[in-house]
Amino acid sequence: MAVKLRLTRMGAKKTPFYRIVATDSRKARDGQYIEQIGYYDPTKDPADVKIDAEIAKKWLACGAQPTDTVRDLFVKYGVIEKK
Repeated sequence: MAVKLRLTRMGAKKTPFYRIVATDSRKARDGQYIEQIGYYDPTKDPADVKIDAEIAKKWLACGAQPTDTVRDLFVKYGVIEKK
C-alpha cells in the first residue's frame, strides 16, 4: 500500500478548508483516510494551519510521500527541513 500525505477538502461551497491526512494513494481525494495529521484554512488572513509534527514525522519515517502542497506546508511550519 502506497501511503500519501495529502489534503482533503472540507467546508461549504466557496469556503473551503482542508484536512492534512495520511491515506492510500488509490483512494478518492475526499474518501476514507488512515489518520488525520492536521488542518489548513487558506480563507483566513493569515492562513490558519495546525500540524501534529510527531504524527507527520512518524508517517514520513514509515515511507509516506507528501504531495507538493503538503511538503511546502511542512517546510514552512518546521516539520521537515528544506532540501
